[in-house]
Amino acid sequence: MIQRVPIPRELAGENGLGDAPLVRVSIFMSVFDVHINRTPIAGTIRQVVYISGKFLNADLDKASDENERQHFVVEDRNGMRIGFTQIAGLVARRILGFVKAGDMVAVGQRIGLIRFGSRVDVYLPDHVVPQVCLGQRSIAGETVLGRVGGVPVGGIAQ
Repeated sequence: MIQRVPIPRELAGENGLGDAPLVRVSIFMSVFDVHINRTPIAGTIRQVVYISGKFLNADLDKASDENERQHFVVEDRNGMRIGFTQIAGLVARRILGFVKAGDMVAVGQRIGLIRFGSRVDVYLPDHVVPQVCLGQRSIAGETVLGRVGGVPVGGIAQ
């Protein structure tokens, strides 16, 4: 999914991503995919919030609000913040985080993993343009999800 959505309350506010809706890029991982999650930008982890929850199919939109999940906010050296969320799925029963608030991370650094069938939601600031299309297969540490001031390549549901 690529759509503009309200920000989860755990990521909202002046110490998070603000309060206005942002574009969310959702990446579903089947049980056959690798489930290591990587940070989309280099910077400092500003917050990590774990939420226990259900284990619905991670391909469902409501999984973002109801499933076990872990939210992250990372801030780059220019003050840009990106939020992302690990979401456990139907088969996934465990989220593991490798970083904590205050840690410095490099772009593409491993920040955690989710055991089997799961999803990652990435919240892009308004000046970051999605560079992926619906149905596109992403490769961790290689696929560019968004670009500052880039040209859109896929449709966004408003």
